[in-house]
Amino acid sequence: MNKDATPPSRTAGSQTLARGLAVLRLVTEAADGLSPAEVAAAADVHRTVAYRILNTLCDAQMLHRGSDGRYRGAAGLLPLAAAGHQHLRTAALPLLREAADELGITVSLLVREADIAVVSPRHGTYHVAFSEGSHHPITQGAAGLALQAAEPERATDSEQIRDVRKLGYAQTFGQVEENMHGLAVPLKLGAGQPFACLNAITVREQHAADSAKTLQRIGAELSRTIRI
Repeated sequence: MNKDATPPSRTAGSQTLARGLAVLRLVTEAADGLSPAEVAAAADVHRTVAYRILNTLCDAQMLHRGSDGRYRGAAGLLPLAAAGHQHLRTAALPLLREAADELGITVSLLVREADIAVVSPRHGTYHVAFSEGSHHPITQGAAGLALQAAEPERATDSEQIRDVRKLGYAQTFGQVEENMHGLAVPLKLGAGQPFACLNAITVREQHAADSAKTLQRIGAELSRTIRI
């Protein structure tokens, strides 16, 4: 046995895994996927290495290569997304209950794909309620505006979305449900987390307006919680 031989690095496998995860994140966070050249540049690796990582992720059904040569997320990500949503829901529920009870209105956590959690106040004479898992067009309502504002800035963003980023919330009336006021706060949950928002819905305009600071505080607490 050669005593002078350099022992294998215990972190070599970890470095490979970290690089693969970084590429996976880069591709899935790109609105229209990435080409191998773009992956190589963004990950600061040789194009051959980029191809190797992309092919491995495709074999695992985490990514797929489109007819245009660009790589995008694939069906293998769905179980991971479900697990991530469950983690987010678990962390959010106590904070949503706090906000709903404090405001006296229904508060929900939404991601671009669906509602993750909906919590109604435990006190009060009446409140608006809706079911978890409901879907609405992202082009409508305060939540739709907030979800778009939570995403990276684009040159094509409307002035309304830019205003939501400046204000820190969106407020609308009657866009999703007739005679209902909505206020939503875009969330900054960190890299690898879904684009999300907190949404409040009520029949009273002032209730919606007054919920902004509470939802922003709850959103900041949620962001800190899931990063621990």
